[in-house]
Amino acid sequence: MKKLKLLTNIQEAYDELRFKTSWPSKKQLVKSAIIVMIASVIIALIIFVMDQIVDHVMHFIYSL
Repeated sequence: MKKLKLLTNIQEAYDELRFKTSWPSKKQLVKSAIIVMIASVIIALIIFVMDQIVDHVMHFIYSL
């Protein structure tokens, strides 16, 4: 009985992914990927700048 239920669940999941899910077009996918990459670089730069500021502040504090 459990095996039958597992097969039913797999079939329902497949049907939902195949027929009910709307997949993005290649153009939409590329555009979204570029936006994510740009946002990642900006966030990385912000974290780098914050790290450098904290580093300089700590060197200043410990040099006193």
